Amino acid sequence: MIKPVILWTDVLIFMLTAVVVMFIFYARSKPHIRAPWRRVFTGKVAAASVVVLLAFVLVGLLDSLHYRLPLAANGDSDEVHYAGEVLSALDTLVGPLRTQVEKTYSAPFATQLFAKETIEQSDGSKLRDYPRLIYGGRHLGDAVDGRPGDILQRSLLAMVETLLAATLMLLLMAYWLARRHQQPLGVTARNILRDRFTIPWRTILLMLSLLLLLLFLAINIAAAYHVLGTDKVGQDVFYLTLKSIRTGLVIGTLTTLIMLPFAIFMGIVAGYARGWIDDVVQYVYTTLNSIPGVLLIAAAILMLQVFIANHSDYFETTVERADIRLLFLCIILGITSWTGLCRLLRGESLKLREAEYIQAAVSFGVAHRKIISRHILPNVMHVVLITVVLDFSGLVLAEAVLSYVGVGVDPTMNSWGNMINGARLEMAREPVVWWSLLAAFLFMFILVLAANLFSDAVRDAFDPRTRDR
Repeated sequence: MIKPVILWTDVLIFMLTAVVVMFIFYARSKPHIRAPWRRVFTGKVAAASVVVLLAFVLVGLLDSLHYRLPLAANGDSDEVHYAGEVLSALDTLVGPLRTQVEKTYSAPFATQLFAKETIEQSDGSKLRDYPRLIYGGRHLGDAVDGRPGDILQRSLLAMVETLLAATLMLLLMAYWLARRHQQPLGVTARNILRDRFTIPWRTILLMLSLLLLLLFLAINIAAAYHVLGTDKVGQDVFYLTLKSIRTGLVIGTLTTLIMLPFAIFMGIVAGYARGWIDDVVQYVYTTLNSIPGVLLIAAAILMLQVFIANHSDYFETTVERADIRLLFLCIILGITSWTGLCRLLRGESLKLREAEYIQAAVSFGVAHRKIISRHILPNVMHVVLITVVLDFSGLVLAEAVLSYVGVGVDPTMNSWGNMINGARLEMAREPVVWWSLLAAFLFMFILVLAANLFSDAVRDAFDPRTRDR
């Protein structure tokens, strides 16, 4: 039996997922909440962005199901011992990507190492040449000239599989919409292809098909070649990039959860109460803004490293040590990033406090707590939502910068920042090892771009000024 490993960030990720699912069911029953969200998903760009973000979230959730495998029995003892390596459901699904480790660097789709080595021949002579990879293109044998044709054949197979899967998705989508709108199945399918629905189902279908094409390409090609090359110790760069998705999502989401209570409570209270309470809140966030964030994060991470070194018995595996550092980094980022939203909420609360309906509530003796919860908070939620979505991409980029300067996540944890930090020395090699930097940049760019496009749609739908215009 495998031994489940529950990390702190795993618990928080699945709690956040449960809260989002419950909010979706709650919003469906509230027309005033459902209406702006429906406006969000009527845009083609927003719909495509959501599909991309959900793909990243799915990978992150699979990488958050951790476990340890049992070791082989030793002797007659019935006691079960478990391996020190912590795996995830994603590791099980990718299979060969994790286990097929080469000697050192190899370029994307290569069948030989990137640097020449001295190879001893069967007759005892020595030759300076590029050694053959252990796993990359192994199925080709010595016929490495057949690599382009093999890659083309596998790509065509992936396209055929994508076409079949897209047809199946179209039929399932048409069946569901046909039952919902009481239409014939054929008419509904044509309406999807002609984009005649309010929600752009054709755009969603096309984006899902593109993701399926990438998935089938990875299944057919990545098992036989290192599609993004290998790093210094021979690990597959594509695998490392997939494993880094969870770190980016954790930094972007958990930091927001930590930041929201500070920002919402202190911002609304400062704007509504005014007086000395407002002065204290302004003093706190002005003082915090005066401290360089990188120095504060560096000091906190160094203190945590000392604590981990002095209490190593608290953590069974290196993954648990890396996870507690990641959680602590989220806490520090949350403490240092709530001031911007707090300032916005203070300004909105100052304006709403003078509204006639709130003045009337005060005159009738309604408790301040009820005024804040029933009138102030609902009317500033659009600011909270817009800021949260906009800050997500900034936090993902912040992790890369902090890891680059050495105060980010643990070096043993897979992250785009650590990949970029490692590529700093690779770019100085001759010849240049460029694929690690390109892979981290490409995945980070897609995630941040999708988040920014989605945030634009949320802002247009929830901001009363842009909505009215």
